[in-house]
Amino acid sequence: MFYTKLIPINRLTLGRSQRLKHRKLIDSLFEKGVRFNVTPYRVYFLLRKEVPAAEAGALFGTGVGKRYFKRAVDRNRIKRICREAFRRQQLDLINHLKLNNMQLQVFFIYTAREMPEQESCHVAVQAALKKISNSPT
Repeated sequence: MFYTKLIPINRLTLGRSQRLKHRKLIDSLFEKGVRFNVTPYRVYFLLRKEVPAAEAGALFGTGVGKRYFKRAVDRNRIKRICREAFRRQQLDLINHLKLNNMQLQVFFIYTAREMPEQESCHVAVQAALKKISNSPT
């Protein structure tokens, strides 16, 4: 008996091409982007319209300050939880951006002082994405 591995057509991944890594892009996002708070995150986003089809989609970044989380293990865990919450909820947003040839640059900064629960981060990222999708910019 042979088993085949089924791969979904729209895999929910967050690959290298979807990461916000370049310093120039991050600096321009912080200078020109819109900022709002969704506990426990401060969210910066910049929506670029009429981009080439190859650049359409979302670029995502996340950060945690050293001030309250001295150990890199803790900071990395918080970033991993945030990336996972975004990865699981990005499908509708990505499809909308690609259909309209738009690019979204979004950066989440964790501002709370305690380690987060996965569910609370999931709810906060969901609220932030809803707020971004309803924004007029």
